[in-house]
Amino acid sequence: MASKLGKLYLIPAPLGDNALDPIPEYVKPAVASLTHFVVEQEKTARRYLKAYGYSHPLNELVLYPLNKHTTDDEMMEYIMPMLAGTSMGLISEAGMPCIADPGATIVEMAHQSKIQVVPLSGPSSILLALVASGFNGQEFAFNGYLPIKHPERKQKLQELERLAQRGQTQIFMDTPFRNKQLLDDLNQCCRPDTRLCIACDLTLETEYIRTMSLNDWKKNKENLHKRPAIFILGR
Repeated sequence: MASKLGKLYLIPAPLGDNALDPIPEYVKPAVASLTHFVVEQEKTARRYLKAYGYSHPLNELVLYPLNKHTTDDEMMEYIMPMLAGTSMGLISEAGMPCIADPGATIVEMAHQSKIQVVPLSGPSSILLALVASGFNGQEFAFNGYLPIKHPERKQKLQELERLAQRGQTQIFMDTPFRNKQLLDDLNQCCRPDTRLCIACDLTLETEYIRTMSLNDWKKNKENLHKRPAIFILGR
């Protein structure tokens, strides 16, 4: 008789240290039932589980690192415990797994192996920024990280501006140390009356969310350097 398959739980994580957003209480029993986790960074995952009141001894944890260097063969090995009946958790570095975060391949493999995928709700900087922006939440697109090289970057920003002007809200991001450069690029490539929302440090005490024209952003003195931020173009 074939053994019962384990489940794959998609586990949310806080958006930053000392975040004000509590993880929903109903997530705790699911996390407490697991000893096997796929994680982006083992150190962060251990710190999160400890802060979350995880009851198992941390030295009994089985953690599988998932990053840009992880091969498909390694990921196939990661799901073997679930095929043998052991449920596992997929933990994002921050926010929801698989959104601006590795993990989709693990989820895809789980589906292919008929493993049940159980998403658990929690904070998402992308959705929090969208609902706070005042832009269209009926039709939107998340574009991830923009190209770094200037010609491709300029072309992409102008494309996003056109889509936003047509009514589809455009969400994107960059590494925190390039926030100021991205804002400068937007001012150089887009029209002054184009509306932009920037949402920084979401759920933290230093949270900052503003929507205004690019012309007004030129006058803004808020320091965005090295702060996790979401950028949104809309109308």
